[in-house]
Amino acid sequence: MDDIALRAERVSKVFGQSRVLDDVSFELRRGEVLCLAGENGCGKSTLIKILNGVYTPEAGAAFSFGDAEAVSRITPRHARALGIHVIWQDLALFPHLSVAENIVFDDYVASPFRPLSRRAARQEAREVIERLGVPLDPDTRVEDLSIARRQLVAICRVLRAGARIVFMDEPTASLTRNEVQTLLEITRSLSAQGISIVFVSHRLSEVLAVCQRVTVLRNGALVGTYPTEGMTQTRLSQLMTGRELTLTPRHAACSGEPVLELRHLSRTGEFEDVSLTLHRGEILGLTGLLGAGRTELAHVLFGMNRPTGGELLKNGKPLTLRSNRDAIRNGIAHVSEDRLHLGLVQNQSINMNTAVTVLDELEKPRGFLSPRRLRELTAEWIRRLGTKVNDAELAVSSLSGGNQQRIVLAKWLATRPEVLILDCPTVGVDVGAKAGIFDIIRQLADEGMSIILISDEAGEIWMNSDRVVVLKAGRVSRELTPNAITEASLEEIINA
Repeated sequence: MDDIALRAERVSKVFGQSRVLDDVSFELRRGEVLCLAGENGCGKSTLIKILNGVYTPEAGAAFSFGDAEAVSRITPRHARALGIHVIWQDLALFPHLSVAENIVFDDYVASPFRPLSRRAARQEAREVIERLGVPLDPDTRVEDLSIARRQLVAICRVLRAGARIVFMDEPTASLTRNEVQTLLEITRSLSAQGISIVFVSHRLSEVLAVCQRVTVLRNGALVGTYPTEGMTQTRLSQLMTGRELTLTPRHAACSGEPVLELRHLSRTGEFEDVSLTLHRGEILGLTGLLGAGRTELAHVLFGMNRPTGGELLKNGKPLTLRSNRDAIRNGIAHVSEDRLHLGLVQNQSINMNTAVTVLDELEKPRGFLSPRRLRELTAEWIRRLGTKVNDAELAVSSLSGGNQQRIVLAKWLATRPEVLILDCPTVGVDVGAKAGIFDIIRQLADEGMSIILISDEAGEIWMNSDRVVVLKAGRVSRELTPNAITEASLEEIINA
């Protein structure tokens, strides 16, 4: 038992009529990096919250730590005493406070009447920053840091709090390739110091690169725990989904007429002299490292920002967009990469989130919303996109990530766009849901919709695009045809 950091047995959890976890066992070794894998809705987050003391399991569960006597549940106080910490995807930092204040914050929660000594806080923060060996200035406000640096602050904070077991929830979702490599090296360093890491990620290549074992959940049940040595992404995908996922490269030759043309389009400080053409029924892949200007270009094409130079044409005619309402009226829709904050209103119903872009079309003669037409619209798009919904009156936050993304797509497809801009549409979406979303995207293109697919994942772009435009430092670096290159060479071009 000496090498066991945490063992959980017979863990079940029921919410209402739904059994979210069913007799799951989980084991974590000391100094191990273990992946907790599964599709959205498989029970990963629920298990983490039980192991962190947030949720209480059903009767019969048992938890043990090394040779300590087993207990029937873990409380939040117990979890902290054991050194169990979770770094959630939103990081839970205080942006208006300094790096040092965030790192030592837990000390002042535990002793709220203890006066804050900024000098002592800086010194304590420096000690843990030096231990981790990362480039952080204790005096910098967190709001002035990149996402990657904020993540380092979150790691420093749990180290300062005496972490022995750390759960990392989608830690690489918003990082560049170099930032990902840095984080993986830090994860290995923590493991070498004897800290146990549970790594949750939908990026299977990273899972196989950093983890020693992977525990797979499916539909609330344990599939098994497997060594990552010899494991492939294809095999892991099959274990997670229970089926073989097949998606062949699209690589269609597009001969449709030009729908959207960018001629030397610029926006000072963001991108410069971008010229490209999007054809009818085409999926145009737009890629490049984070900061290359991809999202900024999308915002201009959707009327959220104004260009400072160049020209935009739609169907051969000059187009001026003063707002996103102008873009919608001109048949342009935009799915943001920030699904949680910009794509959906989480506490609103599935019905309202689906119809929010076309509410004026659902009004009765006196201006009141027609509940019948609202339900019919939602039901139509749920059916067309294959969304798994128990009750459309429930908050959209009740859905898994993949089904939430389908609702975002439905919201914009309801406007009947000619041009659909998809900014990283599979961020935070599991491997099975990704395949379903790309099936939908391909079908839309086959039906004549023109699509700009933005992603920094070379595999997604290579598999699903008819043409690829690579941005670097705000300029077009290369324009490529996927069937003329390999996925590996595209990744090299993106990261060159």
